[in-house]
Amino acid sequence: MALNNTYEARLQQETAVGAGVQLLLLVLLGSAIGLGPAGWLTGLVFAFATWAVLSRAVHRSRLRSFGPANRVTLGRATLVGGVTALVADSFESAPPVTLLVALTAVALLLDGVDGKVARRTGTSTALGARFDMEVDAFLILVLSVYVSMDLGPWVLLIGGMRYAFVAAARVAPWLTAPLPPSFARKTVAAVQGVCLLLAGSELLPQPVNLAIALSALAALVWSFGRDVRWLWRTHRTPLEVPSEPRLLELATG
Repeated sequence: MALNNTYEARLQQETAVGAGVQLLLLVLLGSAIGLGPAGWLTGLVFAFATWAVLSRAVHRSRLRSFGPANRVTLGRATLVGGVTALVADSFESAPPVTLLVALTAVALLLDGVDGKVARRTGTSTALGARFDMEVDAFLILVLSVYVSMDLGPWVLLIGGMRYAFVAAARVAPWLTAPLPPSFARKTVAAVQGVCLLLAGSELLPQPVNLAIALSALAALVWSFGRDVRWLWRTHRTPLEVPSEPRLLELATG
């Protein structure tokens, strides 16, 4: 029992360090660009919410080590917190697009690194997969909010679809059934952040940004529709299928 308490104490220390790093990034952003009240408040809420949720998850998981892969994911969460603060601040003043794009690009580039680290070090866990998925999903939601300010509120469908799926699954539990592996699903999930980043980077003409965002939404609707149809058919005629961790793969979490 004492040994388990020691393990958990170390894990909680790591989550606390992660929250501290997020707060440090917020301070740096505030010093560099002068964050307004909305940016500060949103950044603080994100940091403390991440710490609280992760601490609870760590306590329930009974892990003995936080693991290198989770540290990578925690680093990505820190970057997402910075992006979230910048997007919230953009409602009050023009955002530093270059900084926002840079933080987002690094967060997207690191996506998948944590999974590779977990597999190579033999430290894959259900907590790690869920943590990775939630960070990805929230980044897509934040980016969709940012892009929607230029292209229109319909872009929110991209970031909100996964959360709508989760809500629907509470009413229709058959939506929580495991899906078979799908390269197409993985690809569609992976390109959402890239498309939103391009649409919000101000590098391309607005008609091109509109086409990119519409293409991303169309692919997402197709992927969700295909999976919902498969789940419905499986619900009507139960089949045994292999389960897979569904990171940001348009899933219920």
